[in-house]
Amino acid sequence: MTATPSFSSTLAPILSRYVTLKRSLGRRFATATWTLQSLDRFLHEQAGTYADLTPAAFQSWCRTHEHLTSGVRRVRMLDVYNLCAYRRRTEPECFLPDTAAFPPYHQQAKPYIFSSAEVARLLEAAASLTPSHSTPLRPDVTRLAIVLLFTTGMRRGELLNLTLSDFDRGDATLHIRETKFFKSRLLPINDQIADEIERCLRARARKRLPTPPQTPLIWNATQGGRAYTGTGLHYCLQPLLKQCGIRTPKGQFPRIHDFRHRADSPIMPNVSKGIRLRAVWRRVPWLADRLKSA
Repeated sequence: MTATPSFSSTLAPILSRYVTLKRSLGRRFATATWTLQSLDRFLHEQAGTYADLTPAAFQSWCRTHEHLTSGVRRVRMLDVYNLCAYRRRTEPECFLPDTAAFPPYHQQAKPYIFSSAEVARLLEAAASLTPSHSTPLRPDVTRLAIVLLFTTGMRRGELLNLTLSDFDRGDATLHIRETKFFKSRLLPINDQIADEIERCLRARARKRLPTPPQTPLIWNATQGGRAYTGTGLHYCLQPLLKQCGIRTPKGQFPRIHDFRHRADSPIMPNVSKGIRLRAVWRRVPWLADRLKSA
């Protein structure tokens, strides 16, 4: 059971009751609790200026979050609004923020569209990654991750959820399990993509690393062996993006999610020429016709 956090400001009693109520209803309430702790610390430190949560105190607390995106700020302000609405049940005169003045939810980030030439440079640069005791396959799995994300359009979580048993060379498929919408599917792959998977498996075999069927495909040796986390994969890809000089128009590094927005056909970039000729997916007739007409 998660312990009720301690509060130290003048709002401590109401904060404790509110968090306890939310958790008693079965909610973890972790993110909102962190926000309320931030508010509590602010009121405790500014006790000489603000004796209670007033409009001025709320605005001053909000200014400490101006470095965050508008959507994050709005969510945190709504957490405080919900606290105030709860407080009004017993204290009708207490302050209640006006949600009309809250910042809007930010729009989803526009995806960065990788070119085949850029992905080819990334694949070439992946060989320069240095393996370590905890990441003995770092160059190989990073290269494979780029190939699968760019050519199949799968999500990051789907990629990291793949195991060795999900790859069927005979049927040329990957078994995508428990997707974002709790469904599974078979994903057809072409020979080039299958060759890349087998290339990674051969590297695994050469180093005599574990190969049980349930071993993650994008694997590292951390904690006895497990799949890369999203953060771990990010730390593998970001040095490559920096090395290849790939940034968005705003000067930021593209996200892992951006790779899947280019996967409109099964094209495997050629490291030496930039683009490899298209390989028709013979097992998918409609796609073969589409490629012939392109």
